[in-house]
Amino acid sequence: MAGLTLDISMSLDGFVAGPNQTLDQPLGEGGERLHDWALALKSFREMHGRPGGETNVDDDIVAETLGRTGATVMGRRMFSGGKGEWKHDPNADGWWGKDPPFHHPVFILTHHAREPVIKQGGTTFTFVTDGIESALEQARAAAGDKDVAVGGGATVAQQYLMAGLLDGLQIHVVPVLLGDGVRLFENHLGDGQAELERTGAIESPTGVTHLQYRVLK
Repeated sequence: MAGLTLDISMSLDGFVAGPNQTLDQPLGEGGERLHDWALALKSFREMHGRPGGETNVDDDIVAETLGRTGATVMGRRMFSGGKGEWKHDPNADGWWGKDPPFHHPVFILTHHAREPVIKQGGTTFTFVTDGIESALEQARAAAGDKDVAVGGGATVAQQYLMAGLLDGLQIHVVPVLLGDGVRLFENHLGDGQAELERTGAIESPTGVTHLQYRVLK
C-alpha cells in the first residue's frame, strides 16, 4: 500500500507560513523565505518546466521525493486560498495556471462539491467532500505503488497525523526566524497522540537541515 508522507519546509522557530496570509502573499509575510533554498534546484526547475538549475545534496533529496510521489492530498486553502462557494472564490482555478507542477492526480479537501479539473502535464484536481480518509483512499488508488504526499497546509497535516494515517515526515528546517505565523505542530500534538522516530538527518551547505521521521503507529 502506498505510504502517506509529509514533505514541508519549516522555519527554525517552527512556522510553515508567515502571518497575515492573503491572495497576494499566500505564504504570509516573509513566508516565501522558507522556499528560497529550493528555487534554484534542477529538480525544482524541471518540475516547473524550466531549464538548468543546481545539483547538490538539496537537489538529490528533492528529486528522490518527487520520484516516489504518485498523488497529492491538500486542503482547499492550499489549493486556492479561498473558502465558501466556488463561485465566490477569486482564485477558484488554483495558483498554478494551465500546467501545474504536480504532473499527477491531486485531491482537494473541501466542503463544496465541484467537478474534477483536468490540467496540462498530467495534473487532475479532484474535489473531495467526504473527509480525509476518503481523500486518502482515492489518492492511494491513483498513486499505484508510489507514495501519497500531504501537500498542506498545516491543518490538513495535523489531521492526518492525529488520525494515525501519516506514515512519515520530511521536514526541511530553514535557518530563518519568522516570529509568527502558522505552526506545523499545534492542537496538542505532543499529548501522546503522535510519536516519531528519526530515520535520517542531512545537513546541507546551504544551511538547511533535512530531517526524516517515521510515525510510530
